[in-house]
Amino acid sequence: MMAKDRIVVGLEVGTSKVCAVVGEVVDGGNISIIGVGQVASEGVRKGEIVNMEAATQNIHDALIQAEESADVEIRNVYASVTGGHLRCFNNRGSVAVTNEDREITEDEVRNVMLNAKAVNIPMDHVVLHAIRQRFYVDGADGIQTPLGMMGAKLEADVHVIHGVKTRLQNTIRCIKQVPLDVANIAVSSLASALAVLTPEHRQLGAVVIDMGGGTTDYIVYRDGTIQHTGVIAVGGDHITNDIATGLKIPMNRADALKIEHGSLELLDVDETINLKREVGLADREVSKQQLCRVMNLRVEETLNFIKQDIDKNKLTDYLGAGVFITGGCARLRGMERLATNIFGLPVNIGHSHTVSGPTATIESPEYSTTIGLIRYAQGSQRDHHNAPTSIERVSQTVRGYFLKIRALLM
Repeated sequence: MMAKDRIVVGLEVGTSKVCAVVGEVVDGGNISIIGVGQVASEGVRKGEIVNMEAATQNIHDALIQAEESADVEIRNVYASVTGGHLRCFNNRGSVAVTNEDREITEDEVRNVMLNAKAVNIPMDHVVLHAIRQRFYVDGADGIQTPLGMMGAKLEADVHVIHGVKTRLQNTIRCIKQVPLDVANIAVSSLASALAVLTPEHRQLGAVVIDMGGGTTDYIVYRDGTIQHTGVIAVGGDHITNDIATGLKIPMNRADALKIEHGSLELLDVDETINLKREVGLADREVSKQQLCRVMNLRVEETLNFIKQDIDKNKLTDYLGAGVFITGGCARLRGMERLATNIFGLPVNIGHSHTVSGPTATIESPEYSTTIGLIRYAQGSQRDHHNAPTSIERVSQTVRGYFLKIRALLM
């Protein structure tokens, strides 16, 4: 058995699948993927728990697979959360430096972060992330860490993500009933970005779009820091439902049709697809042209919504590295071309660039969130006294944030 402190597990309780990925921290702080467990999800809709018993069983089964695959005992996990209730905002906080020598200490940094996130949110919400963007000392910007600097006024910009506490607690409660401890949680878009983007991508500016079964999560980086996040309660299951409705076929046949014959590219010449006989159903033929049109309309609508949101926040001109699409829907044929037409930017089908391990795992966009959770865990565990890297800036938060998360986990 391996040392417990070298093993980290990421867990995604998604709409289409429950997935656990086991990572080992190797020499130099690098991460190697050593095990994977995955089962079909039965208790989740639009990224949120709708059947506690089914979801708990799914988590249990995925964890058993992961333990057997990695030959380790799993006791705690880092889990992703999502849902249409998640909201975000950017804010600036300010504190006076009152030390006699005007040196900025950890107390000032902690206080300015608390001040920056002290914005009214709905009573039923809880802050999930208060992510540092940049500091200012007496108006001077571009400061990564102000510790030890001299100044009279310290300011900080942060990106805050918050959501409905009870809806987040349902996922956590299912995990604890397995039983497992939840070391921490992170929004899915943040985790996916940590897996897909390199430091260069983040610095150039990029948007990561994670299209899963029930939600599409996205996150935007500018100049190395997170500027905007969002969740749309639309995913691959909605494409399947559109196919079933449009072609008047059962959901299971619609899903198989999407995977085997579907494309987001519109056809000039129609073809017919023969649906094999199933018990109680007659053979029939469907139009491939119509299939592709139905799929194209749903994905185009989703991507256009994200494009409009990015434009509204005036971030489009800062996306030098382009668009990275990950999650299960990233595999849909024609996705890269459709997204390129919509965004007018370079588009990549994203997979993990930040870990080593089996090619089938790290190059599969379906695993981006769980692999990113392992990266998130690594950043969370680092010494906060060290100069922050780009990953650490994402993970670093004030003590009050951790107290809120711990309260959420109770």
